[in-house]
Amino acid sequence: MNDNGFSGAQLAVLSHRLAAIVRKMQNTLARSGRSGVLNTARDFSCCLLTAEGDVLMTAQSLPIHVTGGPDLQARSMTELVPDLRAGDAYLHNSPYHGNTHAADHSLLVPVVVDGVHRFTVLAKAHQADCGNSVPTTYMVSARDVYEEGALIFPVVRAQRDYEDCADVLRMCEMRIRVPDQWRGDYLALLGTVRIGERAMLELGAELGWEQFGAFAEAWLDYSERRMVAAIQELPAGSAATETRHDPVPAVPDGIPVRATVTIDPAHGYVDVDLTDNIDCVPCGLNLSEASSRAAAMIGVFNSIDHTVPHNQGSFRRIRVHLRENCVVGIPRHPASCSAATTNLANRVGNVVQRALAELDPGIGLAEVGAGFSPSEAVVSGIDPRSGEPFVNQLFSGPNGGAGGPHTDGWLTMSDLGSGGSLLLDSVEIDEMKQPIAIFDRRLVADSEGAGAQRGAPGLRVEYGPIDCTIEAIYANDGAVHAAVGARGGLGGAPSGQARRAADGTLLEIDAWGPVLIAPGERMIATTSGGGGFGSPLDRPPSQVASDVAEGWISAARAGAVYGVVFDGSGSVDEPATAARRQQLRGRMET
Repeated sequence: MNDNGFSGAQLAVLSHRLAAIVRKMQNTLARSGRSGVLNTARDFSCCLLTAEGDVLMTAQSLPIHVTGGPDLQARSMTELVPDLRAGDAYLHNSPYHGNTHAADHSLLVPVVVDGVHRFTVLAKAHQADCGNSVPTTYMVSARDVYEEGALIFPVVRAQRDYEDCADVLRMCEMRIRVPDQWRGDYLALLGTVRIGERAMLELGAELGWEQFGAFAEAWLDYSERRMVAAIQELPAGSAATETRHDPVPAVPDGIPVRATVTIDPAHGYVDVDLTDNIDCVPCGLNLSEASSRAAAMIGVFNSIDHTVPHNQGSFRRIRVHLRENCVVGIPRHPASCSAATTNLANRVGNVVQRALAELDPGIGLAEVGAGFSPSEAVVSGIDPRSGEPFVNQLFSGPNGGAGGPHTDGWLTMSDLGSGGSLLLDSVEIDEMKQPIAIFDRRLVADSEGAGAQRGAPGLRVEYGPIDCTIEAIYANDGAVHAAVGARGGLGGAPSGQARRAADGTLLEIDAWGPVLIAPGERMIATTSGGGGFGSPLDRPPSQVASDVAEGWISAARAGAVYGVVFDGSGSVDEPATAARRQQLRGRMET
């Protein structure tokens, strides 16, 4: 038995019972969500929390959703609603009260038994439309939340006694452009949290509520001990790194992002200091507190033993230092946080994991490809097949993942906040749900960040409307400041975008949209490659040869960057490769 009175076997069995509950919740959302952003890409998350607001168990969810904010959301519920009752459900999407950004609608259900609040069930789902003044859920151009226009619900009762509060739902249906689609997604969220509530009630009745509460405490303490042990394996030290978001109209010089990471193995803590950053900016790129915390913590979790449970126990050992009115800190209302889960969140996580890489060659990562590309644009218009409006976000082409100490970059990473958990859209389903055709989707050769472990390449996506005009809104990053490598690794190729006119001419377009695409025209998006880790001259020649055979890199790049030479049969010429690498190393030294 451990100090909390539970054996290892008991902790394992009961934690798996909780994991089964959140998996059941995830399956419910995946199967019942109506919009493509839910049932195709699966941009949603589920978790269970204690009555005090500690994250107890998360499903396989987007890290940006479940790492830094659910506890803030749950605590805001208990602070703002002192009379929680069985049968309540609260709609919460306020970035000023612990949520990520306004497009992530969350439902929170307090598990109340005999008047006592025992646990909280939370499900969060990104919306295809959230009432913004323009048809997008990422409004980078918004000077403040008023111009953004999203409906904000700071812990608003959506159900009482298991019955809908119809006035709240009417507000949403009057403001959201696709009310039937939104209503379907709301019902999917509601079914998800009610299934979680029912399962928690059944487990509590089986175990006894006092025993269930004791287990929760023991599970978090166990997770904290695991986290301490993982941190004790890291080197002591401190490193500061910086990156920069591309220019946007409101910030023409771009947005610098700095982080100082300190590892204290003796006491079992990692500190991430984000206070040395600029104030909030007059656009939608400001991070919410939840996104700032989550992005920093993701960079740390990417560098430790992946078997450490991700819950409040392990979270306690990462101290993220933020300041108010900071672009990557704690925003003051009415600063807009419309794109708080993507652009700068990706940049924050990148500088954290790159700082860790500077401290030791066995930890950290290079930078994940930056950007919210037109391949992931929110597209809208009138569907000529039905005459009805449509709004949805595409996930047709992700950014490349970062190289690390042991592995190459994850091909479909998308961005750091999604952690590779978003699914790549099916071309057929995208074309069925929206009046578009996807004409091309392929890897871009030679776009990877070269390294001993290379970054993943970017993708090229070309799509256009069928018999209508569509509007595409996005906020691309990484065209000017591409993903950076680590420990001698090279950066990934930059992102880009263009419009193909009806006569085939390629036209330059802005990196932030919106862009109208008329019949016969096409949008072309090139996503970012991920940064490489370690010198490309240390990459095994056999792996370089495999990349060439797959078409990921060219033979010319293999020789020029990796120093790998091939003979007339296409095999690695080992003597010529050794000589070429020695020549390249000599150039680097001089």
